[in-house]
Amino acid sequence: METQICGLKTEYMISGEGDIPVVLLHGWGSSFDVYKGIISGLSDRCKFYAVNFPGCGGSEIMKEPWNIDNYCDFVLEFLSFSGVDADKAVFIGHSHGGRVILALAGNGQIEPAKIVLLDSAGIVAEKSKRQKRRAKNFKRIKKVLSLPLIKNFSGGLLDAARRHYGSADYNAAPPVLRNTMVSLVNTDLSDKISDIKCPTLLIWGENDTDTPLSSAEIIKSKIADSGLCVIKGTGHFSFCEKPYEALAILRAFIK
Repeated sequence: METQICGLKTEYMISGEGDIPVVLLHGWGSSFDVYKGIISGLSDRCKFYAVNFPGCGGSEIMKEPWNIDNYCDFVLEFLSFSGVDADKAVFIGHSHGGRVILALAGNGQIEPAKIVLLDSAGIVAEKSKRQKRRAKNFKRIKKVLSLPLIKNFSGGLLDAARRHYGSADYNAAPPVLRNTMVSLVNTDLSDKISDIKCPTLLIWGENDTDTPLSSAEIIKSKIADSGLCVIKGTGHFSFCEKPYEALAILRAFIK
């Protein structure tokens, strides 16, 4: 299904026969299709409201780069459109979707019944020496290749530098999403999430390298009513890698 959210053509889905409203927010570069297993396994007790962020799935890409506040406004408009009462809903977010939920709840824009964070973003981890060195080298190269005398001839070299120093997600994204991604990955929500009061469940992959387990520990330490379940032998998509284990945890939490 499609509607207009924040002036953009937006793909969304409403599914399930249960009485518990559940809002699903997906991760960066993904879509609500990643939740098919959860929807199928919990449709008897939940009614799911899922939306694809701009540039994902069938949703139109934004014209200018967004920051975390833009994504919060996007979700709030979707909630209004779909008639979801946030106070009675369970919010589930993977990676970037979790970051948006943390921002919304940390800012007091929503007060959900419960929150589930799946390998969530939102905590800016200390960069390793190698990461700092690579970032510094890229900035130097970009500065030189952007000088007035050579910038008209350096496009190919700059693209090559981006491919070498950038992540796979960064390189795969068009420019507007690259700039959006830079803003998001540098947004640290650790100072805001202490204000979250609702029960919060963290489900994390033991070997997650995109949002490491140390981030989960920080979130857990700052949200009083929270618990952490680590799924052994999984990475950043822990709930997809071991779906039955994740589903059993979710069933126990969403009563």
